[in-house]
Amino acid sequence: MPPGAPSHARAAAALERAGLRQVESLEAAGLVLLDLEAAEGLPALAALSHRHDVSRLSLVLWGAGPQLPEEQLGGLYVAEVVLRGPSESNDPDDAELALRLARAAERHHERSEQRQRSRDLGLLLELTADFAGTLDLQALLHGMTRRLAEEMDIARASLLLLDPAGEAAIVVAASDDASLKDLRIELSRYPEVREVARTGKPLILEDAPGHPLLEGVRAHVSARGIDTIAALPLTIRGEVLGVLLLRRSGSQRGFGGRELEFLLTVAHATAVALRNATLVQSVRGQSELEKSARIAAEERAAALNTYQLFFASVSEGVVILDEGARVLSLNPAAARLLDAPAQVVRGQHVGELVLPGDETPLMELLCAATRGEVRTEVDVVARTRRGRQLTLCVSASPLHDGNAAAVLSFRDVTLARQLADELRKTKDFLQRLIDSSVDAIIAADLQGNVILFNPGAEAICGWTAAEALAGIHVNQLYPPGVAKQVMAMLRSEEHGGVGRLVASRQHILTRSGEAVPVSMTASIVYEDGREVATVGIFTDLRARVDLEKKLTDAETRLEQSEKNAVIVALAGTAAHELNQPLTSVMGYAELLKRKLKEGDFAYRPVDIIYREAERMADIVRKIGKITRYETKAYVGAQQIVDLDKASDED
Repeated sequence: MPPGAPSHARAAAALERAGLRQVESLEAAGLVLLDLEAAEGLPALAALSHRHDVSRLSLVLWGAGPQLPEEQLGGLYVAEVVLRGPSESNDPDDAELALRLARAAERHHERSEQRQRSRDLGLLLELTADFAGTLDLQALLHGMTRRLAEEMDIARASLLLLDPAGEAAIVVAASDDASLKDLRIELSRYPEVREVARTGKPLILEDAPGHPLLEGVRAHVSARGIDTIAALPLTIRGEVLGVLLLRRSGSQRGFGGRELEFLLTVAHATAVALRNATLVQSVRGQSELEKSARIAAEERAAALNTYQLFFASVSEGVVILDEGARVLSLNPAAARLLDAPAQVVRGQHVGELVLPGDETPLMELLCAATRGEVRTEVDVVARTRRGRQLTLCVSASPLHDGNAAAVLSFRDVTLARQLADELRKTKDFLQRLIDSSVDAIIAADLQGNVILFNPGAEAICGWTAAEALAGIHVNQLYPPGVAKQVMAMLRSEEHGGVGRLVASRQHILTRSGEAVPVSMTASIVYEDGREVATVGIFTDLRARVDLEKKLTDAETRLEQSEKNAVIVALAGTAAHELNQPLTSVMGYAELLKRKLKEGDFAYRPVDIIYREAERMADIVRKIGKITRYETKAYVGAQQIVDLDKASDED
């Protein structure tokens, strides 16, 4: 389309309006506009048909000439034909021209994507065929990394196997060095590899020098001119065996969704091959590697082929939707689940098919799929055409295949969710029951680590539940040796039977070291006949012990009071009974003393009788004044009443 041609200006304006950029070099172009009415039109077409890269170009033919024969196109793909009318008034207007150019660009993009997917599938089949067809594992892995680097414009591709200790990795192959193998590297210098090993998820760092994950190695990354890093896990059954590490530099930065999908497939196939190679070398020999690699290739090839046969055989429901969320097809499982025959619902909106009670989750899934995102395991409550209410676990993925825009896969989880809800309610009730108990409830595994610590235990022991679960051992809760003693009692038959401990008084220790008296019951938790844990219920007896002490003190005081009352009554009786004969003795002794003279033989004995009688009277007086029970030591271990302390006299 020469610059001076009348069509050139219109085409340039239409390109700008369609959002397309005009370039002068064919190497940078994907879409070619060719004016067949210009003198240079047909020669330019002939020159294009002989280019070596003709398959990547798409044509937009401008003009009113007759349809070109296939041999004249020479394998060129015609994305759009803009025919001119017999007069300028019949030519397409600018808006229509821009729309048709945009549509041509979309077709070119779809064709490029299909061609790239075909190349990816071809490369994958070649790689997996190599996995199956070679006995030289080192050459195989180097060939795989080299092919990836060449086909995907990657500066360096390397394959790393993780050390079991998790601190290092072994580089077993690299795209730029066929001799490199078994090179040990420390993961501290490769934080992207360490992160993938930790999470098991792919990691893409598009601005590698500026990414915070590479803070410690930023200078090293910048010095090597690395722009983008992709680290993909080599995973088998949830275990990360290694990492496929890819680095890009220069003008081509980032990894597109298609590239990432392809690389994940290669990583999975490589992981399978490595796993099988290990099994083969240790048990069955190299022939098993070939078989496993072929199986992996066949599985991936089948997954990338036409969807219908696969969807028809899966047990989950699968619905393929167009850009307007209308049903293009659904598999037999989906028809059964939704009570919707396939021939009836094609062309209907998916909302009419599922009749969701709340359309928000379903619409969010569809919007995510149109943006190229994958969403998995989202619950949607729906009602079928027969009125059945179901809970569907739905996943949505984008699907660029002709008119198809998204694929929904789902399964009926109604019963599972009902059971899960009942289990959750039961668990919540039991948790509330445990939390509301004023008694301490503590459970521990067989290693003595605390696994349950309710608020009652917090109140008694002083630790929070978080602190207890973080690392408190049951030995810290008992005085020395008591934990073992409790386990011995639980395993004996003498305290309520094996596995049970009836109410027993023990002491448990608080955070401050205080020994708290408790009433304890305990049991062993069994699972399939095996001991798995122990649980104890502790009632705080501090208030009860204080009350018992007060009762004991009161009883002691009451006994003392009763004893004092008896002593006082006895003393009063004795004093009263002794006073009368003692008064007579003293009276007669005094009369005798008055009649006798001091020199008389009888005077001295009478005086002794009188004085001893006075002393006895003093003793009787003290006995009469006894108010409490006080004793003193006598002969040997005997105790007698201390009249001086027991009476009110000072």
